Amino acid sequence: MTILTEDSVAGTDDRRNHNKLMIALDVDGTLVDHDGHMSPGVREAAHAVVSDGHDVLIATGRSLNAALPVIEQIGLDRGYAVCCNGGVTLRLDPALADGYEIIHKATFDPAPALRALREKLPSAKYALEDEDGNFLSTERFQDASFGVEAVGVDFQTMLEATAVRVVVFSTENTPDEFSRAIRQIGLAGVTYSVGWTAWLDIAAAGVTKASALEHLRGKLGTPPHRTIAIGDGRNDIEMLSWAGRGIAMGQAPAEVMAVADEVTASVYDDGAALVLRSLL
Repeated sequence: MTILTEDSVAGTDDRRNHNKLMIALDVDGTLVDHDGHMSPGVREAAHAVVSDGHDVLIATGRSLNAALPVIEQIGLDRGYAVCCNGGVTLRLDPALADGYEIIHKATFDPAPALRALREKLPSAKYALEDEDGNFLSTERFQDASFGVEAVGVDFQTMLEATAVRVVVFSTENTPDEFSRAIRQIGLAGVTYSVGWTAWLDIAAAGVTKASALEHLRGKLGTPPHRTIAIGDGRNDIEMLSWAGRGIAMGQAPAEVMAVADEVTASVYDDGAALVLRSLL
């Protein structure tokens, strides 16, 4: 594993290489800090890479409406974006009425997973993004990653919905306790990842950021060795493994760093900007 520094960036071959790259960027903990703030350095570096003609893609666990402001901030108005950890793929084009269209949506039946989780984690909060982009939630559960106001419903209504994304959050458990409970449940037929806190994101079976990016890589015709990904979370592990050059943020958990080819500075030290400037 390589640790990126200013000296190594200055000498990187990619600085002199003008072939088009496919660059997948996580949002929270990568482009923005955990308060949702994007530094001027990151914004300027992202704008520069977009302007340089590379295929820059947002690849985030956020839902569509929460991802769009970040897409706008980095000046990305053409190309593609991956939301909901691979559950939703957008095509960006300023000629479209909304500036984008949904070209793929992976839905699943959340009922088996929700029943199993509710039995093991009865005090947790549950939210679900349905196939129409609405969020249904229990116990007035709201998060910035939803992008829309969640509608409070009873648990039975959630069981009957078709889901793109399910989120489970517990204030009464540590991440380790949360992970242990999920392992004991043995969730089947879905893909899931545990976040920094006792937070669980669930998608359809086989759906990850990497699966969506691989489909887009085929569309773009990018050779695997010309793919780059930057991320910091456990939901980025598959994406960093998928990329020809996977780069973990400096504050990433050990298991995320372990699958990366390189480690950059933390989000609070503009680690993403350090990488992006190396590509110009």
